[in-house]
Amino acid sequence: MPDNPTKVFADHRELLFSIVYNMLGSVADTEDVLQEAWLSWASRDQSRIENPRAYLVRIAVNQALAQQSALRRRREAYVGPWLPEPLVASAGDVADGSEEVLRAESVSMAMLVVLETLSPLERAVFILHEVFAYAHTEIADMIDRSPSAVRQLAHRAREHVQARRPRHHVDPRVQRQVTERFVAAAFGGDLDALMEMLAPEVTLWSDGGGRSSVASPRPVKGRDKVARLLVSSAAEQAEGLDIQYRDVNGDPSAVVFALNAPFAVMVVDLTPDGEQVRDIYVVSNPDKLSRIPEGPERSG
Repeated sequence: MPDNPTKVFADHRELLFSIVYNMLGSVADTEDVLQEAWLSWASRDQSRIENPRAYLVRIAVNQALAQQSALRRRREAYVGPWLPEPLVASAGDVADGSEEVLRAESVSMAMLVVLETLSPLERAVFILHEVFAYAHTEIADMIDRSPSAVRQLAHRAREHVQARRPRHHVDPRVQRQVTERFVAAAFGGDLDALMEMLAPEVTLWSDGGGRSSVASPRPVKGRDKVARLLVSSAAEQAEGLDIQYRDVNGDPSAVVFALNAPFAVMVVDLTPDGEQVRDIYVVSNPDKLSRIPEGPERSG
């Protein structure tokens, strides 16, 4: 007797969420895709599906690809820089197997920003092959392309990503220490300390969706401009803020609360040696912060 369809889908939901979120960068759109995948799965004769996992991944990937055109139209009309919706862990969470995707560099905020520059098919192939280790032949079956076409897509995507974000690993403890020093300098108004921490070519990406007073309408580049903007912005907002340190897309980061509500998420991306900050991602669009879990632990 086949397994209960609801249980089978639930058993694969974490995997499907991870793949689709990596393709779309939006939790709300990912949930929409999973709902469509569930409807497709529930409407089929389960006894005729030999490999439920492969079937579910295939329909989720193709639903996500179909969603891409609508997403890109929305982003073209978006006010200011668009950043992926952050995945924020609960305070005090101990990572387990189900959160492995949150700890992987492949889903870091910095990597997702690079993935936004790929074509939808290149992004799907990169995620499936590089992150989830699917073979080119398996991916070809999923997206109805030949294995040779998939290999070409994979090659282009890998070269594109490598050119913009060479793979490197920064120890999470170093990431946390630098993040805490960065926040202390920014909110403490220590311009000299910030200047020392920022790489000369540092870029500040700020996503407020036209609904945040702390977001810039375009990326800000250069150590001096970024440092001065951070200090002035923090001085205007310093009262009544509570800063918690959480994992955001797998990286130790800062989550800023105001009046017990999420105000902004700050993620710093370090140089390969871990010595300086080369990119800063600030998400303050309320729509992208609404799913941040609250926790009992407070720091700041």
